[in-house]
Amino acid sequence: MDGTQRSSITPGLTVDIVLKQDQRTGKLTRGIVKDILTNSPNHPHGIKVRLQDGQVGRVKAIYIEGQ
Repeated sequence: MDGTQRSSITPGLTVDIVLKQDQRTGKLTRGIVKDILTNSPNHPHGIKVRLQDGQVGRVKAIYIEGQ
């Protein structure tokens, strides 16, 4: 799943995000969603979230249990 739809992201999900400083390289950071920061229902570059460790970035991939 991609991270452009706010409705598909909930706190507690494991996701890959791109941090602001990694946008040029596309380096992904994996973590668990703590807060959803984007208010709009969708965003073409990914919904902005804060991970449990405090890092902030845009969601590029969502991991579902068992997949």
